[in-house]
Amino acid sequence: MFRKLNTEEIMRLSVDEFQNVEKVPITIVLDNVRSLHNVGSVFRTADAYCFEQILLCGITAKPPNTEIHKSALGAEFSMKWQHFNDTEQAILNLKNLNYKILSIEQAQGSIMLNDYKIAKNQKYALIFGNEVHGVQQKVIDLCDHCLEIPQFGTKHSLNVSVAAGIVIWEFYKANFFYF
Repeated sequence: MFRKLNTEEIMRLSVDEFQNVEKVPITIVLDNVRSLHNVGSVFRTADAYCFEQILLCGITAKPPNTEIHKSALGAEFSMKWQHFNDTEQAILNLKNLNYKILSIEQAQGSIMLNDYKIAKNQKYALIFGNEVHGVQQKVIDLCDHCLEIPQFGTKHSLNVSVAAGIVIWEFYKANFFYF
């Protein structure tokens, strides 16, 4: 028999406790993401898997914002984040800190996500792009690799927050799979 757990039984970390737990050394970069709900969803998923930080670039909205909060459910308070007017500058800063820069995009020469060898404890920056136009070409030009999520149906695009969830899980498993 299954019984749904109540909030107390789930034993969530407080925001203060979250600040002190080990983080997966991965930064999420949102390149001109328009939807506030997508931004909030990425905050919530990055928090769930203890990712290091989120960089909000270009037109991507930033907290505090009621619409972001609706889907982030408070993760905008626990996750470290910064805003950059220019995605390229954010990427150059990460390169100077020895991050491997990966764009999640359908591109010539992209590597399928399931074929990419994720190095444990390597610092990665995962770039997710605009809902219509994807990651800017000038940003792709700064990347070490493009990763593509395999898709097999008639649609070959995913909502950016869904794509982020898939990729975040894969990188989490490679670094901190506790089960």
